[in-house]
Amino acid sequence: MKQFLKLLQWTLNAAVFFTLFAFALNNQHEAKVYFFFGTQWRSPMVLIVLTAFALGLVVGVLGMVPRWWRQKQAAKSVQANTATTTNPEQPEASHGT
Repeated sequence: MKQFLKLLQWTLNAAVFFTLFAFALNNQHEAKVYFFFGTQWRSPMVLIVLTAFALGLVVGVLGMVPRWWRQKQAAKSVQANTATTTNPEQPEASHGT
C-alpha cells in the first residue's frame, strides 16, 4: 500500500510538471506589461506569469512573518512556563542538626 501511494504521488507530480511544461511551451509569444509613466516590459508570457507567481509568493511569506514571530514568542513563553512549573527550583531545606 505504501509503494502504491508513492507511485500515485510520483504520477501526480509528473502530471503537474508536464502540464506546467506544456503551459510554458504554449505561451512563448511576447507580451507587454504596462507600468506607470509610459514604461513597459516586453517578455515571453511564461516569464510574466512566473514573475507574478513569485511576487505573490514573496508578498504572502512577508505577510505571514509577523504572525510566525508572534507564534514563536508565544511558544517560547509557554515552553518556559511549562519548564518552570514542572521543574521548579526549590532550595534545599537545611536540617538544623
